[in-house]
Amino acid sequence: MTLSGTSGAAADYSIPTGFPARHMGPTATSSQTMLDALGYESLSALVEAAVPSSIRQGAPLNLPPALSESATLEALRRYASQNQVKTQMIGQGFYGSHTPSVILRNVLENPAWYTAYTPYQPEISQGRLEALLNYQTMVADLTGLDIANASLLDEASAVAEAILLMRRANKKLAQAKVVVDADIFPQTRAVIAGRAEAVGIELEFVDLAADGLPEGEICGVVLQQPGNSGAVRDQRELISQAKERGALVTVAADLLALTLITPPGEQGADIAVGSSQRFGVPLFFGGPHAAFMAVCSGLQRQLPGRLVGVSKDAEGRPSYRLALQTREQHIRREKATSNICTAQALLAVAASMYGVYHGPEGLAQIARRVHTQARALAEVLGGAGHQLVSASFFDTVQVRMPDAEAAEVVLAKAEGAGINLRRVDAATIGVSTDETTTTREMYLLAYAFGLVEKPSQAAELYDRVEFEGEYAFVDELIRESEYMTHPVFHAVRSETQMMRYLRKLADRDLALDRTMIPLGSCTMKLNAATEMEAISWPEFAGIHPYAPEHQTAGWRALIEDLQNKLAEVTGYAAVSIQPNAGSQGEYAGLLAIRQYHLANDDAARDICLIPASAHGTNASSAVLAGLQVAVVATAEDGTIDLADLDAKIGAHPDRIAAIMITYPSTHGVYESDVREVCKRVHDAGGQVYIDGANLNALVGLAQPGEFGGDVSHLNLHKTFCIPHGGGGPGVGPVAVAEHLVEFLPGSPAAASLSDAPAPVTSTAYGSAGVLPISWAYLAMMGAEGLTSATAHALLSANYIAARLKDYYPTLYTGENGLVAHECILDLRELTKASGITAEDVCKRLIDYGFHAPTLAFPVAGTLMVEPTESEDIAEIERFIEAMIAVHAEIQQVIDGEHDAANSPLKHAPHPAAVVTADAWDRAYTRQQAAYPVPGLNGAGFAPDKYFPPVSRIDGAHGDRNLVCSCPAPEAFEVR
Repeated sequence: MTLSGTSGAAADYSIPTGFPARHMGPTATSSQTMLDALGYESLSALVEAAVPSSIRQGAPLNLPPALSESATLEALRRYASQNQVKTQMIGQGFYGSHTPSVILRNVLENPAWYTAYTPYQPEISQGRLEALLNYQTMVADLTGLDIANASLLDEASAVAEAILLMRRANKKLAQAKVVVDADIFPQTRAVIAGRAEAVGIELEFVDLAADGLPEGEICGVVLQQPGNSGAVRDQRELISQAKERGALVTVAADLLALTLITPPGEQGADIAVGSSQRFGVPLFFGGPHAAFMAVCSGLQRQLPGRLVGVSKDAEGRPSYRLALQTREQHIRREKATSNICTAQALLAVAASMYGVYHGPEGLAQIARRVHTQARALAEVLGGAGHQLVSASFFDTVQVRMPDAEAAEVVLAKAEGAGINLRRVDAATIGVSTDETTTTREMYLLAYAFGLVEKPSQAAELYDRVEFEGEYAFVDELIRESEYMTHPVFHAVRSETQMMRYLRKLADRDLALDRTMIPLGSCTMKLNAATEMEAISWPEFAGIHPYAPEHQTAGWRALIEDLQNKLAEVTGYAAVSIQPNAGSQGEYAGLLAIRQYHLANDDAARDICLIPASAHGTNASSAVLAGLQVAVVATAEDGTIDLADLDAKIGAHPDRIAAIMITYPSTHGVYESDVREVCKRVHDAGGQVYIDGANLNALVGLAQPGEFGGDVSHLNLHKTFCIPHGGGGPGVGPVAVAEHLVEFLPGSPAAASLSDAPAPVTSTAYGSAGVLPISWAYLAMMGAEGLTSATAHALLSANYIAARLKDYYPTLYTGENGLVAHECILDLRELTKASGITAEDVCKRLIDYGFHAPTLAFPVAGTLMVEPTESEDIAEIERFIEAMIAVHAEIQQVIDGEHDAANSPLKHAPHPAAVVTADAWDRAYTRQQAAYPVPGLNGAGFAPDKYFPPVSRIDGAHGDRNLVCSCPAPEAFEVR
């Protein structure tokens, strides 16, 4: 069949058999029902009417034929078989760890956890908010600081965020240099150097242990504990000196080491960052892993990323919510603390549960075992005459060999024995022990270093080892303070307890496994089980990001194929998969544009034009890339105001670097003049950045690289089925035209090459561990399936808009009165007449068993609805019926049957504890409160009724009384 085109026979966009029919909710019959309601004879007629002919691609996607689910798994097995699974003792911030099976099965492989959305609606997110609060409490306790956030993207970018935080907070010395200890991971050095250069921060790398602090004013200092060399040092004196000179201090710390070592906060540091990967999260070839940031009191309003806080609900029950959201980019735009939107919530949950499962005693036991193994290795190596880089360490022993040839012999013998070691430089070898290290590896290491002729002979060698002192670092560094004292870290030890705890938390929440999540601009589509299956295979999950290339052929082949397919889908020349979130893809794309202008001696081009309706991350990403923001107004019909665009270009001649546009626009429409917008910016010497947040309305129909884009980022956690995970992981690949290819992110491994582009994350392939999900989706859908999915996403959105138009008008429409893949429902007139707000409607929808649509974005007083192609007509009708019923309740207020304050909408949501209480003094019945639509859509509402665990949460109280660690159990007692 012909898939698409501006001429010739039109496509019918029917759903192919096989996996596409499983992925998509509509059937041929239900699709026709929706088309009849819209007045179109066929889906092709609807697409022709909705999508401007000026942007339509002229040929179908050039992709291989779709694979079956079984064939896809076979193909993934072939890729996996090309990777070599070794015992990974490379370290460098990535360590082997045992993921408890109860956590693997009940969190990482459980759709109740991985299909959840970011907890902006806290009443239906209490389970994952508690898990994230556990994470924050654990991190704050281990680092010895007052407050921690709910995760960042990776350790290297977390250090970059800390540098920016020090600059914001240390206003008197904001323009002074930041001093970075030379003993920092090389990937961190590469990332922060690029970030600092973009925004004009001076970094000075100094061997602080040898040379101390340099002369001159200092804004901040960055240390690492343990260092890149493995060295553990008492940093109190250095930190004290830095603070006496007015500097703030950040320590990149290892959480497991902090169970034994005096934490950064107790040594005087202001900020601690790092990765929680070794708390039960697989290596995943470099990610996704949850980074962290903890700060001392006074810096909490400067924190980047999400922050979970404790508040109370309408009845005074303790409850959780995202705190201090006014810091975030969606509100403050270019003035936000960070451009981070999606972080690593799912991995933070897994790490927190690792802490809950093991408790402080278990973590300390693991740490002591890891440390003892490293000590034993150091003793036998030192006893044999090998030169150790540092005699003070936690888990990493570095050895200076006589020459490069000697180092190569050890590395080769170790690899032959199944162990990967780190080549620090030509003649230096690094060995990092971890939770997975056994006696077998210890014997094999002795063999690899030539201490014994046979591994079995090493037993006698280690038996002779005698330690002096308790640890391989000074007594002054031994941790004496308690940590993780909250009961949650002491109450769960058996697998039965953990299984029930995870189930209890999951049952509090609404995720995609229970209901449609109609969030506009978020594309909450199916995350199919077959897509998810391969990510936990050892051949994928057990590979270190810095393993030798000949061991990672399968990973690199899969990634190359995925990048090529994404380039075909988008119409660009090349794609980099490195950015580990949409925000990082934005940053990488804008940085490529900035570097392009600099390479062309066009440094004056420093202004990024951003429409008023743009995602908040756009503006904050532009600032991080060293650009200034000029906002372009929105016309009355929701399109870019071309007159204002011309005015902005005219006001800044020769300074236009780029424009960032989202297409279809955040108003949910295809703008027919997008080519004209691109032309005007190109004529002004600028580049066009097309935000790929809404790519689910384009795949197979139009390619941004063909209708004017120079660069786009994509969201694999939207369009290409990586699950949202309650706020991460995400992947934000950046796609570019030919002239920008050389400016794509570089590899951290190439940090020594001064002319290499800066990396944006800790590893070359970012969150590689979840890439098999998107690869499988593309493989199973094929060109026809992908294009059909796009068409059905348009169909469902237009059907909802049409069915609800008499109740909630659609704010913006495009050609022929149609929307794209989402629609904005305008509640502003209803609010004026009734006092019932869009937020009230969101809370009331919980009582109907729905996650709310997107609230107040991009227009205050509205709801943005995106059903995706995965929802069947029964679920769509259930949502429509709920929205109509809510409108009837609003009408009751308008008609005077209820006053707004006493209506079910203002009191929503209604937990079971409220509707079953002895007292009931409300103006409506318990039945209306809990079961507002009997047998909702005839499916039988009562048996599967979802009750939220709390009533409406008082957000302002939580911000005024900021508590961001686990409350005492007594706080939950019934009063």
